[in-house]
Amino acid sequence: MIILGDRWVEEACFGGGILGGGGGGSVEEGIWLGRLALKLGYPTMLDLAEVPEDSLIATVSAVGAPSRKQRPIPSHYVRAVKLLIDHTGKEIAGLMTNEMGGSASINGLVQSAILQIPLIDAAGNGRAYPIGTMGAMGLSMNGDFVSEQAAAGGSKENGSYVEIYGKGSLPILTRLVISGSYETGGLIAVARHPLLVSYIKENAAVGALTQAVRLGKAYLSGQTGEEKIRKVVGVLGGKVIACGNVDSVELTVQEGLDVGKAVIGDLEITFWNEYMTLEQRGERLATFPDLIMTMDAETGSPISSAELNKDQRVSVIVAPKENLILGTGMQDQQVFRDVERVIGKEIVQYVFPKEDS
Repeated sequence: MIILGDRWVEEACFGGGILGGGGGGSVEEGIWLGRLALKLGYPTMLDLAEVPEDSLIATVSAVGAPSRKQRPIPSHYVRAVKLLIDHTGKEIAGLMTNEMGGSASINGLVQSAILQIPLIDAAGNGRAYPIGTMGAMGLSMNGDFVSEQAAAGGSKENGSYVEIYGKGSLPILTRLVISGSYETGGLIAVARHPLLVSYIKENAAVGALTQAVRLGKAYLSGQTGEEKIRKVVGVLGGKVIACGNVDSVELTVQEGLDVGKAVIGDLEITFWNEYMTLEQRGERLATFPDLIMTMDAETGSPISSAELNKDQRVSVIVAPKENLILGTGMQDQQVFRDVERVIGKEIVQYVFPKEDS
């Protein structure tokens, strides 16, 4: 068991911020929350191989539209886990983040510090994604699966605080939680799906935190923005597509999540929280779950879709999905059809071979 410290938080947040691919929260918020967790207690991390096969791991996350301002506070993260434990009556041996991101990579750190439940070196996916079924490790393809989800968030001061517990259809509960986040005015803390270690080993993105930390370490070793970006694409086996000013950004909130597009010179990027497609003069260069990411051209800092502004000078990088650690949730074609419906772009034909679509 590893006791996590300040350097780990910084590396996990920067590496996760890049693997967020436009989503997963901001690095600045992640580092702030991670350092707060270190003040609240002694968060720990376990390798999945060290956890007994018959133990249960729960997934923790923050869900909603990053562009909206309401954020969970530490008590919300803890409350969501307690709600899940109280309603299910199950003992949770470890907590696993749902995804990578500037703040998502350290999901579970506050809960570990206060509840003394270790963080597990795995994730629903080794990158960020817009809807929970993508990180549900194949459970969305099991019609008999009964989902259990708990959430807490909002503000008691302005009357928007909410606690949610639900049991039933995975897609329906996922939509209900997202709707709840929208009503609170931002993100809410979620705990869901206590699953056996044996299932996690087969279907999760095992080692995703280690990959994020390795990427963050490489990023932080760069002395200039250009060097940081070069080290990042080196670790990811990716490439820099272009460097230029953001000509325009369109962003609306639909179904509780950020939807829009950005134009950078002759590039167009669409996003649904995360960057979904990258096209150059109509030619598709990359398609989610390929990693598409914007980084500040001067400092090298990761820039999420919610942080992207007109006239910023950014570098656009890509890395193929084969170089990421993905869970089996990314094998569900239906969730990619949901992406097509929201952003109005063809996705399935680019992600799955023709014979399987």
